[in-house]
Amino acid sequence: MNDTPWFAGEMLGFDCETTGVNPETDRIVTVALVKIGPDGAQPWQAVINPGVEIPEQAARIHGWTTERVREHGRPPVEVLEPAAAVLVGAMSAGTPVVGMNVSFDFTILDRELRRHHLPTLEERLGGPIRPVVDVYVLDKQVSWRKGSRKLVDTAAHYGVDLGDAAHDAVADTLAACRIAYKIGRQNERVGSMDLGDLHEAQIGWRAEQQASLQAYFQRQGKNETCDGSWPIKPIGGGQ
Repeated sequence: MNDTPWFAGEMLGFDCETTGVNPETDRIVTVALVKIGPDGAQPWQAVINPGVEIPEQAARIHGWTTERVREHGRPPVEVLEPAAAVLVGAMSAGTPVVGMNVSFDFTILDRELRRHHLPTLEERLGGPIRPVVDVYVLDKQVSWRKGSRKLVDTAAHYGVDLGDAAHDAVADTLAACRIAYKIGRQNERVGSMDLGDLHEAQIGWRAEQQASLQAYFQRQGKNETCDGSWPIKPIGGGQ
């Protein structure tokens, strides 16, 4: 029996930089995967030329302009296929995939795989995507602080140094893994769960968090829909 708590074991960090914030229609620009294990951190990052213009607003955030992806990017299938294979290999071995607001990343990856006629993660796994650790969900569950929950602010809250590398996919991925470690070590309830129980708990926590957010919007007179699906949104799901 392995008595190592999940946060001190192997992880696979996962993050995407994209053309926008709608996983149904936007495209992936970069994919970062970082294996965390006994040999330290082993990062992998690839740039995609999505074949569409990169909006200026998105390029300002992650630095990948249309011109840069045309020069350095690879065809989508050449990146999506190996990325999916690594993710499925990790989850099949029981290694958690760790990220920040991963329902976005898993959903946009799912839509990209479908767009390019590749098997989805669920098809490759023969079942649901799991185990997953989402530091956005965990942070909202264990910390009642006010203010921003963006990665840079969450990292600062847990003493994780992003330096000047915010929105670099590898740096963001490493930060998410370090935040997961900090939360697991600092919160006895979360840290003592096995990965199966933690995954199931996050499904419920995310649903509750999004329901609370939608109720808040309604009190403000805003007609917003907050999809609580996790770790992936169904086809046609909300934001």
